[in-house]
Amino acid sequence: MNKHLIANAPENNTDACMVKRPVWQRDNLQQAQEDWLAEEVPVALVYNGISHVVMMATPKDLAAFAIGFSLSEGIIDAADEIYDIQPQPVCNGIEVHIELSSRRFMQLKERRRSMTGRTGCGVCGVEQLQEVTRPLAPLPFSQRFDLTQLDAGLAQLKSYQSVGQLTGCTHAAAWLQPDGKLSGGCEDVGRHVALDKLLGYRSQQGWQAGAVLVSSRASYEMVQKTAACGIEILFAVSAATSLAVDVAERCNLTLVGFSKPGRATVYTHPQRLWRSGGA
Repeated sequence: MNKHLIANAPENNTDACMVKRPVWQRDNLQQAQEDWLAEEVPVALVYNGISHVVMMATPKDLAAFAIGFSLSEGIIDAADEIYDIQPQPVCNGIEVHIELSSRRFMQLKERRRSMTGRTGCGVCGVEQLQEVTRPLAPLPFSQRFDLTQLDAGLAQLKSYQSVGQLTGCTHAAAWLQPDGKLSGGCEDVGRHVALDKLLGYRSQQGWQAGAVLVSSRASYEMVQKTAACGIEILFAVSAATSLAVDVAERCNLTLVGFSKPGRATVYTHPQRLWRSGGA
């Protein structure tokens, strides 16, 4: 794949991802003021000329999104199975044209499905309920994380939400190193899309040691995407659903919710976690 498809860091085109609109405040309904809103546009992923899915997303880091979605949905096993990525504006949104290897494209055509509008729903367009939680290979137990380092990562998370800091409207997903530093992060109006962007970016950087940190709740789909990319630990700022816990338990993923300063609720496989100093 063309190494220039993803820059060395997530895009910083904040202004291109926001629009100004008039708003009225509770204490002054007579006078409008301008405020920033995050852009949410339809983004179609088009594989070898065939549209596969339309997602509502923030229009940045689209190459990373295309790679991450392809990895987390099992369309490819490695980023080098994508030969080219070309985002193209269309009348109502953006088409991201992805050139797959012939073998992967043939496999995709065999199980092609429509999943329009998965910003908040993981079942939309899935033709059979059995496809909701696809089988995942059990993860190894090769990672460890010191929970005393979690607070440092949480403190950095907002720095990867340049649009969110002005609009209050985006989720973030970041790669949390064992020392508590964040290697990088991505944002989007959709939590699934933010995670896909991070997974695509990570595939280009080769990060192995560490965990995923997301600013949202942990739904089953967030767990599934994380595990599908071989990541063993997922920290979520909010709660986990029961199905997310079930999926994490089955695939050996360590799932942690309510990740806040001084707090963490471990739902599955706590053996990967420890606390230095016995704190």
